[in-house]
Amino acid sequence: MQNFMLNITLQGLDTETRMQLLPQEQAIVKELETKGTILHSFIKQDMSGIFMVCVAENEAELHTQLALLPYYPYMKIEPTLIRS
Repeated sequence: MQNFMLNITLQGLDTETRMQLLPQEQAIVKELETKGTILHSFIKQDMSGIFMVCVAENEAELHTQLALLPYYPYMKIEPTLIRS
């Protein structure tokens, strides 16, 4: 398994859609945390995105897991491999 630090910026997500999707987004994040895929998450001060530390076999699997999130189509994701 590999550890990834993700710099995620939300793009093209209007406030109304964001609020509609938020409960489902939070529920799936909680599931991914319980599964051990998401280890840590930090919302950016300006609310433009999030920093996450995630675990996956590879980047393709990471994207497969993140694709479950309702915000995923609006995410610009910059992954960086980190040491555990």
